[in-house]
Amino acid sequence: MVQHLIEKCLIFHMTKEECMDALSKHANIKPIITSTVWSELEKENKEFFEAYAQSQSNKDRMSEEETSQMIQKMISDSSKGDPKN
Repeated sequence: MVQHLIEKCLIFHMTKEECMDALSKHANIKPIITSTVWSELEKENKEFFEAYAQSQSNKDRMSEEETSQMIQKMISDSSKGDPKN
């Protein structure tokens, strides 16, 4: 689930730190967990993350409110599709 949520953060053009904060606040996932999974994804997808970092510096950022709304929707959608719930 953490990887899926990180992938959603990437779609929303969030930095690693923003993703850690958002998942901690909205999904109750400890920042160290998000950081560890993000780092593993970076190792496995080096070229993607290099391009992502470059695009980050060129894009306008969403407001904190927009980000919060998107994260809440993402978590709600994830919960609906999770057979454990």
